[in-house]
Amino acid sequence: MHDNATPQQILTAWAATLIDELVRGGADRFVISPGSRSTPLALAIARHPAARIWMHYDERSAGFFALGMARARRAPVTLVCTSGTAAANYLPSVIEAGLSHTPLLLLTADRPHELRDNGAPQAIDQIGIFGRNTRWFSDLPEPLDDPAALDHLRSVAARALAAAVGSPPGPVHLNCPFREPLVPDRRMLADYYRQERPAAARVVAGRRTLPAAVLDRLADQLAAGRRSLILCGPGCPDDLAEPLTRLAARLGAPILADPLSGLRCGPHDRSMTLTAYDAFLRDERFAARYAPDLALRFGAVPTSKPALLFLQRHAAARQIVIDGDAGWRDPANRAVELIHADPAELCRALEARLGGASPDSRWAQSWLNAERAAHRAITALFAEQAELSEPAVFADLAATLPDGATLVVGNSMPIRDCDTFFPGCPRSLTIAGNRGANGIDGLVSTALGMAAAGTGPLTLVLGDLSLYHDSNGLLAAKLHRLNATIVLINNDGGGIFSFLPQASEQDSFELLFGTPHGLDFRPLADFYGADFIRVTDRAAFRAALQTALGGKGLRIIEVRTDRAENVERHRTVWPRVNAALEHDGVI
Repeated sequence: MHDNATPQQILTAWAATLIDELVRGGADRFVISPGSRSTPLALAIARHPAARIWMHYDERSAGFFALGMARARRAPVTLVCTSGTAAANYLPSVIEAGLSHTPLLLLTADRPHELRDNGAPQAIDQIGIFGRNTRWFSDLPEPLDDPAALDHLRSVAARALAAAVGSPPGPVHLNCPFREPLVPDRRMLADYYRQERPAAARVVAGRRTLPAAVLDRLADQLAAGRRSLILCGPGCPDDLAEPLTRLAARLGAPILADPLSGLRCGPHDRSMTLTAYDAFLRDERFAARYAPDLALRFGAVPTSKPALLFLQRHAAARQIVIDGDAGWRDPANRAVELIHADPAELCRALEARLGGASPDSRWAQSWLNAERAAHRAITALFAEQAELSEPAVFADLAATLPDGATLVVGNSMPIRDCDTFFPGCPRSLTIAGNRGANGIDGLVSTALGMAAAGTGPLTLVLGDLSLYHDSNGLLAAKLHRLNATIVLINNDGGGIFSFLPQASEQDSFELLFGTPHGLDFRPLADFYGADFIRVTDRAAFRAALQTALGGKGLRIIEVRTDRAENVERHRTVWPRVNAALEHDGVI
């Protein structure tokens, strides 16, 4: 900057400094929604040689699109919007990012201070608009012609990046007020980006480790346990599978692997990994007989309600929660200890200390026998059914998805059916979902954001209300030429409520909970340029899925089901599983 700098030059230096610092810090993906007040940021990004832009016209969908991309890349993605209610539309995705530990940076343009709280158009109170859902917030000053102010801006950008990828990762909000003029100088931007300059301070963080004495104590506790159990919920670290499975083998501890844990599928040793527990833990005799004395929990709270009820039932078991992000994931208040240490490193250290642990071999074998019996019963039941059903969708997906594929699962019934009916396999499959807040909003956009990150063949399974809720998100596939397959389970309403006590309220159930809509989704697919096919049996579904996985663009495969019939189909599974457990002498 120089003496007598013009407002445009001051604006240009300010916007270029902020964007360049973010790009050099690793946040080089930007999801931008159009607007006027955000012009300085948008143009500074568009003219940065290392920045990549993904335009998204709806801020609510844009937030989830960025979340999906950040989750797949495991790196922060930056959102940019104009002032006013545009920023408010980010709130659902900010909540999900905060709860699911996904790094996001939010740059919300704002009116200058003199236009706040006095009736100026498109001006709302954006200070701390996301509340406690962000890891950090800063309301930046308006652009200043001051070297110290620019140093401060660089520091804020570096701190924002550090907070977004910290422990735990999550969303960070920078509010960016601008006065007119809003268009930065093109030539000055180009000159700025060509210059060499030192970056602001970077935060270097290491893994959380425990003192040797604490590790010795934990190892002694594990060695003393004869009937240990391990539960892995959603969002376990990527590097956990190998050390945890070795620890489980040493302890003789079965692993109940949530589909979103990363433990269910892959080339790692899965000999102690169970996937049918949601089915066999419904058997009262099994749940009563096989009481653990020690339970280790990794990741977020598991999806399976029978698994959670099983832990609550056996409150005498020592429950230990391991959380590398220093959280408090114990909604049942049953944990006797919460361990804030890196999970993979902790498993390695404990395995090395266990030495001659002597677990009860009959304990692990009983759980493995239950797993085999349940799988045999479920497989036999599906073999009898040529017609489509919601549970069979996941059995067919497990048999069809190729190595390296990504499966994104919607909330409500899809994630529960995935938990029960998607078995483990040696293929490297990524199974993802929005289990932070467990909402149905933004599922389409989250999946397409993951597709934009280049995750391999991507399939999204969701219900009809979820697709309707985020139908705006489909535009991203057309705008950015994304490849994705959507399996739409259409039961004309909210299928999960048919399993809940509300179903007894027959006089008002359909109005308040069933919520039939009668929508035909084929015109929606046509509107967004997606291929659409409606399948009526399992053979047609598998064929359509195979074709879609090898194709380009957006494909929607609709599976029509009946809500009442779906309840009955689920209810036929549990007696078959119980009978198999009894036949094999497990109970």
